[in-house]
Amino acid sequence: MTAGLFFCAAPNYITLMQDTLNIIGGGMAGSEAAWQAANAGLKVVIHEMRPMVETFAHRTGNLGEMVCSNSFRSDDHEQNAVGLLHWEMMQADDLIMQTAYKHRLPAGGALAVDRDPFAESITAALTSHPNISVSYEEVTELPSGGQWIIATGPLTSGALAQAIQTETGAEALAFFDAIAPIVYHDSINMDVAWMQSRYDKGETKAERTAYLNCPMTKDQYEAFIDALLAAEKTAFKEGETAGYFDGCLPIEVMAERGRETLRFGPMKPVGLTNANDPENKPYAVVQLRRDNALGTLFNIVGFQTKMKYGSQKAVFKMIPGLEDAEFARLGGIHRNTFLNSPTLLDAQMRLRSKPNIRFAGQITGVEGYVESAAMGLLAARMAVAEMAGQELRPVPHTTAMGALVTHITGGAEAKTFQPMNVNFGLFPPLDGVRGGRRGRKERYKAYTDRAKLDWQAWLGQMTLDAA
Repeated sequence: MTAGLFFCAAPNYITLMQDTLNIIGGGMAGSEAAWQAANAGLKVVIHEMRPMVETFAHRTGNLGEMVCSNSFRSDDHEQNAVGLLHWEMMQADDLIMQTAYKHRLPAGGALAVDRDPFAESITAALTSHPNISVSYEEVTELPSGGQWIIATGPLTSGALAQAIQTETGAEALAFFDAIAPIVYHDSINMDVAWMQSRYDKGETKAERTAYLNCPMTKDQYEAFIDALLAAEKTAFKEGETAGYFDGCLPIEVMAERGRETLRFGPMKPVGLTNANDPENKPYAVVQLRRDNALGTLFNIVGFQTKMKYGSQKAVFKMIPGLEDAEFARLGGIHRNTFLNSPTLLDAQMRLRSKPNIRFAGQITGVEGYVESAAMGLLAARMAVAEMAGQELRPVPHTTAMGALVTHITGGAEAKTFQPMNVNFGLFPPLDGVRGGRRGRKERYKAYTDRAKLDWQAWLGQMTLDAA
């Protein structure tokens, strides 16, 4: 029996379902929400505007398409908050994480996936589900009746964004997301570059050699920084101001903060030994991570950019080993709008002024694929319970799920609310028994141990309530 929300499917529970759950958006949050609700016995309609209406960043009409990166970040569920979130989602019989593990690529301690087969599998799972149908259309107005989840992500259509802004009466918050370029492997000079994961992380040889590294001398690094600063950048429209999420800063913005910023960030040379020249320590290193199972595509890690295409090619070919690089995709920048969720959403993730509408995913102010999918999971379970005439008990704040949803629905300061990745700073402090004065590793392990117990108890209580 599954430990998920009412998945034991008591017959009298199913008969309580009177309506269909409509979900706008087929990204990570929308896909996960549809999966959770459909597996609980609810009929679901996913409203997805792609491929009829294209976006700046998407390439296909697949559900669950990955855009900015192919990484779900750390998979360490004992020492890392996002790794813990991976674990919690798997315990809830999710779709996103289970599919990610099926299409996993070597990436050291991170969970990277082969993005195209991943999205194809998500699409196949959802479109073949007997309780799910997909309507390919653009929704331009807020629905007035029925139960809805809006999970339109960072690229919410202009018409729907305007409708949300009109309804909330609040000025839309916004920041700018950037995406990194992808390089064809066979265009990389392996006489210069070498394969190695930082600190040789990973249990297998494939994991320990999951990254491709390009070394720089001090002179090469300084010339690269000069070129970054001088490169032609994408200009913002009149009236727009650039507010960036710190976890996804364009490299040229980082360079503007100080010439050594990149060398202590994505270009740090630590934990690596140049296999082509082991006696000389690189001054800086550019890392590329495998982007597909074939190993034909590699994305440049941390190299999100707002440089214009011509400038990107010129600047990135200054990187040793990439002199003749051919690009499968160049980087770019797009506007990302999100709600001031602490003001606009209640504890059940409902829009206060229209409680038949829930929001999930990046539009709520969480950042990252995993966090977005997690909020889709919770929004769906909350909607299913409400449509069955019940209400879920609050998710324990001590869990990764609970820490995130508490943050966006009232835990954060509304005046300074900005997108946030899951992190242990969102968790309540450890008590004297579990916490105290401990080293970081012991403290993080205590956080995850507590979270796992509380998450399993919450899932178990939900199943018992349904029986």
